[in-house]
Amino acid sequence: MMWSRVPVRAWFATLGLGCLGLVAVGMELQSLLRLAPCPLCIFQRLLYMVIGVIGLLGWAVPAGRLLWSALTVGLAGLGFGVAAYQTWMQAYPHLAPECSFTDPNAIESLVDWLGMQMPSLFLATGFCTSRDWEFLGMSMANWSVVIFAGIVVYAALLFRSKFRN
Repeated sequence: MMWSRVPVRAWFATLGLGCLGLVAVGMELQSLLRLAPCPLCIFQRLLYMVIGVIGLLGWAVPAGRLLWSALTVGLAGLGFGVAAYQTWMQAYPHLAPECSFTDPNAIESLVDWLGMQMPSLFLATGFCTSRDWEFLGMSMANWSVVIFAGIVVYAALLFRSKFRN
């Protein structure tokens, strides 16, 4: 199969650089368009960063392919769930409990702490129900659902396929 001719390191490098590239593009859009990310946006950004680092670890240590792939599937699945929840919040803002109006949950607490440590990267100043930016009729949360689903499939293929190192 054609897939097996490409070294596993190349697949992990693509995953890592792709996820870190998504973070860079998101931050550039935030700066250029003066977007205010919400706690769920920042948490998704964090997940993309962690998956990117795992991808680079897979490139550096391809012998751990099964571990790196399994971690990626789990984290991307979590990201899919968070992005899907935010998509629901944006579709039904009147039903959604807005972030910061109640006691902070675990995600909001983590994002608040990260925002104090590195505000330029993790400070959440927006509302989860806002659709401040759209491309082809889809918000960033909608695109994130699609991208996280793609990462799950990609990592599952990495887990199941036989590659050469």
